[in-house]
Amino acid sequence: MKVKQYVNFIDGEWIASESGKFKQNTNPVNGEVLGEVTQSTKADVNQAVAAAKRAQREWRNVPAPERADVLYKVAFLLKERKEELAQILTREMGKVIAEARGEVQEAIDMAYYMAGEGRRLFGDTVPSELRNKFAMSIRVPVGVAGLITPWNFPIAIAAWKSLPALVSGNAVVWKPASETPILAGEFVKIYEEAGLPKGLINLVHGSGSVVGNAMVDHPDIDLISFTGSNEVGKMINARAGGMLKRTSLEMGGKNAVTVLEDADLDLAVDGIVWSAFGTSGQRCTACSRIIVHESVKEELEKKLIEKIGELKLGDGLDESVHVGPVINRSSLEKIHGYVQVGKKEGAELLCGGEIVTKDGLNKGSFYAPTLFTDVQSDMRIAQEEIFGPVASIIPVKSLEEAIEVNNSVEFGLSSSIFTANVNRAFQAMRDLDTGIVYINAGTTGAEIHLPFGGTKGTGNGHRDSGVASLDVYTEWKSVYVDYSGKIQKAQIDNY
Repeated sequence: MKVKQYVNFIDGEWIASESGKFKQNTNPVNGEVLGEVTQSTKADVNQAVAAAKRAQREWRNVPAPERADVLYKVAFLLKERKEELAQILTREMGKVIAEARGEVQEAIDMAYYMAGEGRRLFGDTVPSELRNKFAMSIRVPVGVAGLITPWNFPIAIAAWKSLPALVSGNAVVWKPASETPILAGEFVKIYEEAGLPKGLINLVHGSGSVVGNAMVDHPDIDLISFTGSNEVGKMINARAGGMLKRTSLEMGGKNAVTVLEDADLDLAVDGIVWSAFGTSGQRCTACSRIIVHESVKEELEKKLIEKIGELKLGDGLDESVHVGPVINRSSLEKIHGYVQVGKKEGAELLCGGEIVTKDGLNKGSFYAPTLFTDVQSDMRIAQEEIFGPVASIIPVKSLEEAIEVNNSVEFGLSSSIFTANVNRAFQAMRDLDTGIVYINAGTTGAEIHLPFGGTKGTGNGHRDSGVASLDVYTEWKSVYVDYSGKIQKAQIDNY
């Protein structure tokens, strides 16, 4: 049987790269070949950028409410095909089907939300300091947006980036992750069916070293929005910055759930297990540290071990499965390597810590949900992003120490605290140095109408989602209308 091939979408046409090369795309559950994806070259990127630049010249002049009409159609089509897209997502990336449905819903929500921005895109009108003069600020599009998205949320993050870019009047060149090309193609088909004019979204498959680098270096791509590793993000920022190109970077996390002595421990356990082992720990918001008051540490450990023992591993298409595979063998080996580091550092392994091959899982990339205890905050497993189902318990004596431990890592994406004391909750909201803070909930579950992103090494100050995301894809233009009939010299004439 012939393997299906997945190709680029450039200037409204589905075309394979001139390279003639293809790469296999496989299911992380069992290694099944799902298809072959074209491997693009710098020439393909050049072609996509040229198409985007041409299309954007017209698109920027289309009234924003009219641009939003396309986004409403995108939302409707996403909703209509939710189950189909979720099934593809699970086969291609491995997350369990309930999570896949939730991710597609996130894209639906974002489409409706950003379509609404077509009738807002608010600027400001302010009083002028001079008579017979009007002053206002308006948003204008940046131009061509280069989007580089990861495999762990292949449609949600693509929606976070492409929808605000398009409603703001930009055109898009998108490089999806190599591991999730099928879903990327399906998303672009929805844009195509919704009536987005050709050239406004261009899909270019391929490696980061070829396609990603060509996008970063291209003089006609005006901004790069990237979600991925810190190493790659820092490289993008350095190179793009040299060209005075705007970058929006959402990178790593080393997120912690703090459990105080007055916490509802059963609630905390549910929040920790969901945050640490949902998506097999492959979220930038995943809980990888559990900062617990020493007086309840032992009880929390017992409850966690019991709850973790109930988790079922397997194919995410099985509705009874709680934890799917990690994305590939390379990730599996990296996770296992960190577990060995934790043991050598002196942390006590409470459960997990092994590659799972039994019960028919030997053909996939499965790692047992893993819990360490008696971890010191300066250990590597408490400082470095593992990006897998591994969590570490760090005991503390007080809220103040918990906050200090929480803030001791180079990342600042998400944090959580379980407490029944409202004063402590507000102290944590103030002092936890992360872009997202949860009270009596886990570290995951961001909603699309609030800014998403973090502090320190997690990003460079921009945000995905919410109105704040529009700041990535627009420039501010200040406009003054003087109807006095004479030249007024602002501060000189006014004072």
